[in-house]
Amino acid sequence: MVSMFYDFLLAQRQQLKAYEEYTFQESDVRQALAREQLDAFDLKALLSPAALPLLEEMAERARSLTVRNFGRTISLFAPLYLANYCTNRCLYCSFNHNNEIERRKLSLEEVELEGQAIAATGLAHLLLLTGESRRHSGPDYIQACVERLRPSFASLGIEIYPLAEEEYRQLYESGVDSLTLFQETYDENVYASVHPAGPKRDYRWRLETPERACRAGIPGVNLGALLGLGDWREDAWATALHARYLQKHYPDVEIALSIPRLRPHVGGFQPQAGPVTDAALVQIILVYRLYLPRAGITLSTRESPSLREALLPLGITKMSAGSLTSVGGYASEGGSTQFEIADERSVPEIAAMLRSRGYQPVFCDWINLKGKGSVAG
Repeated sequence: MVSMFYDFLLAQRQQLKAYEEYTFQESDVRQALAREQLDAFDLKALLSPAALPLLEEMAERARSLTVRNFGRTISLFAPLYLANYCTNRCLYCSFNHNNEIERRKLSLEEVELEGQAIAATGLAHLLLLTGESRRHSGPDYIQACVERLRPSFASLGIEIYPLAEEEYRQLYESGVDSLTLFQETYDENVYASVHPAGPKRDYRWRLETPERACRAGIPGVNLGALLGLGDWREDAWATALHARYLQKHYPDVEIALSIPRLRPHVGGFQPQAGPVTDAALVQIILVYRLYLPRAGITLSTRESPSLREALLPLGITKMSAGSLTSVGGYASEGGSTQFEIADERSVPEIAAMLRSRGYQPVFCDWINLKGKGSVAG
């Protein structure tokens, strides 16, 4: 089975080509809000400047949909960087092969110690990350790390380089239950310009990755564009289409979205698209919730404490807490970071904040028995 999303996206763009010079009006936005099922044109309308006067109305609906489908709960997780060796030359990332940073890879013993330090905070959901180097952190190494961490965590996700379907199947059998993978940008021209060298330059191989993971049996897939690389409206539009496409073709897979914005990093790359404002981020979250009522939305520590709290009611369902973007650092001193985080609060501080705002912090909402001989507690 060959991925069809690439062709689907091209077809959607072709259908809307007649509207390239169209200026959306408030009436288009209201018509979209009146519909139960939004289409690609409605999605464009809600992401357009014409929607700005209606953001409060959109926010009320987004709040209602979120409570209806998720309650007042926020799942918490932490990232664990296993290695930062990378063969790519991505202009926007500190792990860029050409950057002179401290390169490091955790031993399996260090992985276990880092996991124990994170588990001691009460978190039961862990996201494993690496740079994109199969030589330094190949699938066998990832699998070995998963096997070391399985006894300490209810859920293990991965955010690594794209794999083949069989490799995802093997990791799933070992206990991986979710994949996070950002397309970075859905604009092929921009994609090529910010990925000048390395295997990541293959736009379509990356675009097809979520489907390979779905076919391999991984039960959760989290998508996103790195907001700010290209036109944020176009990237948010394509991300939302991608998520609904996966929901339709893989109904047993839990589809979620992330909303990462560019953060300061080694190299200081500044994209031509310019920064994505807080107001734009609000609009993106609202549109994701209205277009995808049952999709999770993840908000990371890239954003400041005050903004994270303000965005909570708009559709957020999952947050990172006590995060580090260095290799290690939870149990020992970490090295170079992938990007600067903005919310440095600890897990207890995040949990207390959520309770004070009427939310239930969820440390463990399910237990993945795959790859586990027994489950305690």
